[in-house]
Amino acid sequence: MTEVSSPTRSPAPLLAALCAAGMLAATMQTAVIPILGRIGEQTGASDSAVSWIVTANLLSSAVTTPLFGRLGDLRGKRNAMQICLLLMLAGSVLAAITTSLPLLIVARVLQGAVTGVFPLALSVARDAVPREKLTGAMALISATLSIGGSLGLVAAGLLATGDADYRNVFWLATGVGVLAVGAVAAWVPGGAVRGEGGVDWVGAVLLGGALVLVLLPLSQGESWGWGSPATVTLFIAAPIAFVVWVLVERRAAAPLVDVRMLTHRTFMLTNVGAVMMGFAMFGLYLGTSEFVQMPTDPAGYGFSASVLSAATVYLLPPAMISLVTAPLGGVLVKRFSGRTVLATAGTFCLIGFGALALWHGSTAAVIAGSVVAGGSLSLAYAAMPALVVQSVPLNKTGIANSINSIGRSVGASAAGAVVAAVLVATTRHATGLPGESGFVWVFALSAGAGALTTAAALLISQVPEPSGATAPGTATAPLPEGRPA
Repeated sequence: MTEVSSPTRSPAPLLAALCAAGMLAATMQTAVIPILGRIGEQTGASDSAVSWIVTANLLSSAVTTPLFGRLGDLRGKRNAMQICLLLMLAGSVLAAITTSLPLLIVARVLQGAVTGVFPLALSVARDAVPREKLTGAMALISATLSIGGSLGLVAAGLLATGDADYRNVFWLATGVGVLAVGAVAAWVPGGAVRGEGGVDWVGAVLLGGALVLVLLPLSQGESWGWGSPATVTLFIAAPIAFVVWVLVERRAAAPLVDVRMLTHRTFMLTNVGAVMMGFAMFGLYLGTSEFVQMPTDPAGYGFSASVLSAATVYLLPPAMISLVTAPLGGVLVKRFSGRTVLATAGTFCLIGFGALALWHGSTAAVIAGSVVAGGSLSLAYAAMPALVVQSVPLNKTGIANSINSIGRSVGASAAGAVVAAVLVATTRHATGLPGESGFVWVFALSAGAGALTTAAALLISQVPEPSGATAPGTATAPLPEGRPA
């Protein structure tokens, strides 16, 4: 039997705590990007070795996110959130005190657990925020992905000026992590929706293994070679592993993921949008940052921007627009529908990246295109939680939001791989720098991701279909007010 916590009387402190936790999760994914070169210089490691700092965090996130989502459904979401944050905090302290690359990789594995906080925060909001404020609250929490990701790049840029120690970034993460742990302990209620059964450890291991088989070659393919035996073998093994996982889950008495949920039309198409917008988000971060830092002479394009300038001048505006579009997205979802807002977000993503592909010869043009693209991400992330929660039973929101979060991570990983491959493929021998056409391709592919998001959203039924994952007699949460998404 499920237990539902009563809505909190004043949701503002709760919402602040949930947003802080979600923003921290997003920041941990992007804050290391500007300092990878500095880490290599100060540890004496090669570029291929340093790339494991990103890969280790990515794999840890993929493996732990669904597990913490299920633990939150079973044992209480506040408890699961605190474990995620404490693991991140331990990783941040370790990263801040070591100059050993192997220990730094271990630290990034620990930090990867914090990604599980984001879907848990959405589930807490569904349990505890009053119905009339739920749509806006979930939209704001979801927007922390784009806001936190951008601010992570900005903060790292500020801390990486001159010959600054890369560990400053991790000391900052430690301080913010302490505040997040305290906020969750003080303001997130202990009562929660709790499911029945236990953790499907076999399903968790199989799902984690299948995700590793996808994400590992995506993140390391450039170093290994896209046609290398290791890369090809892992890509071939990945779909086989997913099939095995599905077969095992169908027979499990208490599966980690009810596979019927995955075939629910709204849930499935929302996850397609998650993958696409995850791709677009990192297409924006990586594409714009790399483009503006290209030396005008001899590249013939770019603005010779420093890491700090790239972060503050070019990436901060998209982060700031997210602060505006996040609450606006909640209003629009409530007024129209999650389906309509997601389709609109995909269209603006297409426009923003299309503009970047066609017009990138001036600072104003790049900022304008980035702002439109960044705003579209925030709108999309506002719409997805409303679509996810209407698709699953109340006691499965943790794992459902985890699957949606994994979709974004897969998209982001694919973007990293595609950006690297395209830029390498267009590198000119004379200068050793990517050709301008490489960045045009990056922006065009990100625009295509927006178009596919719009197409997926339009295929979502305007009339909510019964959730295939809802067992007879299983309670579902009240949906946000407004038209059906």
